[in-house]
Amino acid sequence: MRSIIWLVLLFLVAVVAATTLGSNDGLVSIYWRGWRTDLSLNLFVLIMLGSCAVLMFAVQALNSLVSLPRRAGEWRALRRERAAQAALREALTEYFSARYGRALKAAQRALLVADSTPALASDAEFRVLGHLLGAGSLHRLQDRSRRDETLQLALKAVRQGPRGMEDAARMLGAEWALEDRDAPRALELLEALPPGVARRTHALRLKLQALRMARRPLEALHTARLLAHHQAFSPVVAQSLLRSLAGETLEGAHDIQQLRRLWSQFDLADRRDALVAVRAAQRAAHLDAAEDGRAWLRPFWDRLAELAREDREQVALALIETRAGMGADWLPRLEAAAQAFGHEGAVVAAVGMGFAERQLWGKARRLLEQAAAAPGLPTRHRRTAWRQLAALARGEADEARAVHCEQAAAALD
Repeated sequence: MRSIIWLVLLFLVAVVAATTLGSNDGLVSIYWRGWRTDLSLNLFVLIMLGSCAVLMFAVQALNSLVSLPRRAGEWRALRRERAAQAALREALTEYFSARYGRALKAAQRALLVADSTPALASDAEFRVLGHLLGAGSLHRLQDRSRRDETLQLALKAVRQGPRGMEDAARMLGAEWALEDRDAPRALELLEALPPGVARRTHALRLKLQALRMARRPLEALHTARLLAHHQAFSPVVAQSLLRSLAGETLEGAHDIQQLRRLWSQFDLADRRDALVAVRAAQRAAHLDAAEDGRAWLRPFWDRLAELAREDREQVALALIETRAGMGADWLPRLEAAAQAFGHEGAVVAAVGMGFAERQLWGKARRLLEQAAAAPGLPTRHRRTAWRQLAALARGEADEARAVHCEQAAAALD
């Protein structure tokens, strides 16, 4: 198609030349020191065009000759740049192929070539990628000292480049620190991230791992809550993780004041979780603060019907542990629970032991007997029920029945 176009253009030029020059009978006279030369106008035009063409070609040839050293330098720089880029691609290929020694050598070669290439010497992104590939290879080779030195070179190079490269270097460093079980170093790198980057899902995952490794469960709980908002976990996994972290946080309380402070720092969603409240109440009972534990359980006891059976059982068992010093305000709640859930062993045991705590032995006896015989109730709570019955029998001077209850308690595995 291109040849046809050129042929048509050639015909057009021939037609135009024949039309304009064919009937041109003009003359050009040139006078020079007594000499006269006459030329046809057509020949003069052709000579002038030819002279201009020759002059143009001569200027271009001279320019090419003069610029030859510069173009030779550009060509050599281009070759070095291509060699550096090829070495960097080779390092990437070797790294992802798990040939880390070769990847390290290729990355070092790319950086060495870049140092002698002006176009790449000022390219911060290229240098950072080369250093990160080298540091990653050294990490896989378990050369931690050289890895840290190379990472510092990358962090130094990113000061001249875009912010995103620095964020990438810090998150990679945090990952490596976590693999080394160095939680303080990982947290130091993550805390240096900008707020927007620090709230990314991957950064939050790294922070969660570092906080759990550093045994800072309360901060880990808040981080896990953010991840749950980002839908980083399935609902079931998120709930299990949050409950586990809340439990670890509560177990770290060494006195009731610290426990109260930790409970107040929980998110509202955590305080509304029945199993988290159960763990808090159990810890309060362990710290001889049963009243606080009952206060945290009261909202859930008042709406037992809204809870799942497993959660209702845990709330009831926690109330057993926090029954010491139970006040008269609990009696209506206990009676309502006994009427609504008299078929559930845990609730029956909690109500019976609550009545026993208030020394309402007549109401407590039947419920305690029912709880002691409940097969689904944990063994230690059934044993507690038998011992309460033994104490009640001794209070009524019925030693034979007390012995029988003690033997039944001892017989439980």
